[in-house]
Amino acid sequence: MTGLPPLLPRAPHGGPTATPFRGLDFSVNSNPYGPNPELLRAAQQADHAHYPDPTYQATRARLASWHGVTPDEIALSVGASDLLHRLARAFLPAGATLLSLHVPFGELARAAQLQRGQIQVVPDLPEHLPPHTRLVYVGHPHNPTGHRLSTAELQRLAQQCEGAGALLILDEAYAPFLPDGAAPPRHPNLMRLQSPGKAHGLVGVRPAYAIAAPSVIAKLENLAPAWHVPAGTDALLAALPDAQAFLHTTLPLVRQHALVLAAALREFGELQHHGTPYLLLRVGNAAQVAQALLGHNIRVRDCASYALPEWIRVSTRTPQENDALITRLKEVIR
Repeated sequence: MTGLPPLLPRAPHGGPTATPFRGLDFSVNSNPYGPNPELLRAAQQADHAHYPDPTYQATRARLASWHGVTPDEIALSVGASDLLHRLARAFLPAGATLLSLHVPFGELARAAQLQRGQIQVVPDLPEHLPPHTRLVYVGHPHNPTGHRLSTAELQRLAQQCEGAGALLILDEAYAPFLPDGAAPPRHPNLMRLQSPGKAHGLVGVRPAYAIAAPSVIAKLENLAPAWHVPAGTDALLAALPDAQAFLHTTLPLVRQHALVLAAALREFGELQHHGTPYLLLRVGNAAQVAQALLGHNIRVRDCASYALPEWIRVSTRTPQENDALITRLKEVIR
C-alpha cells in the first residue's frame, strides 16, 4: 500500500463550508454583479437529457478561434482545480519540484503533495530554476498579493522552463479584472489556465479550460475520464466568446468600487492593492479578526494558508455591502 498517494487534508479556500452561511461573503473573489445572464441562460438551456460530445470538439473549436489557436491546443475542465491535479499527475513525478512564484494556489500544492513532489516558493524571479524543476506556477495576477509579471519576464521564464524541461503554468483566473492586461507570449512550454466563472460571477458552474501546446493538451486529455465536463458547463464555455458585453459593463464598476474600498480600509492598517478585486489588509491576528467578523455575519479570508497570518483578504462587493464591512471592521479592530 506504500505506492498509494498520502492522505491529505483538503486545501483551504474561501467561500462555502460544511456550515451554511447566509451573510455577506467577502472571502470569494467573484464579480458581485454576476451571474452573467447570457452565460447562465446557456447553461440552463443546455441538453441535460443526453451525454455531451465526449470530445467537446465544437466548444474547443469556438474557444480556439477566439484565442487564435487550434482546437488541439484547448482542454476543457470542471474548475481549474481538476486541470491542476491532472497537470501534477502528468508532469510532476515523485521527488520532482514544483516552483511557485509566491505561495501557489492551494489545490496545486495539494496535487503536488499527492504526487510526492517537492514545493519550493520564491519571492522573485529566479536566475536559474532549481534542479529537478518540472512545473513552475505563476498567478497572473497572483492571489492574494496581486503581483504580476511583465511580458518580457514571462518570456524569459518560459525560456528557462524550456531549457530545464519544465512547464510554466500561468494562472489567469483574475486577469479579466485588470484593465491593462496584455496577452501573454506564445511559447510551447507555457500553459494558460482560464477560470471565466470568476469574472462572470458564475463560479458555481465551474467553467475552466487550458490553452497550451498540443503535446501538453494530449497529456491532460489522457487523464480525463469520459464526459468529464457536464452539458451545462460545456454550453457555457461555448457561449463565452459572444458573452463579453457583461464584462465591459460591470468590471469598470468593480474596479471603481475596489478603489473606494481600498481608501476606506487604509485607516485600519497596511494595505496591499494592485488593481485586482481583492485587497490585503494587515490586521495583526487575522484568524481572530476573521472569527470576530463572522460573529457579525461577515466572512473574509484569513490568509494564514498563504503564509500571511497577519493579513485578511477582502474581495470587493457592491458599495452598500462594502460600507457594511467597514462599519463592522471599526467595531472589531478598535
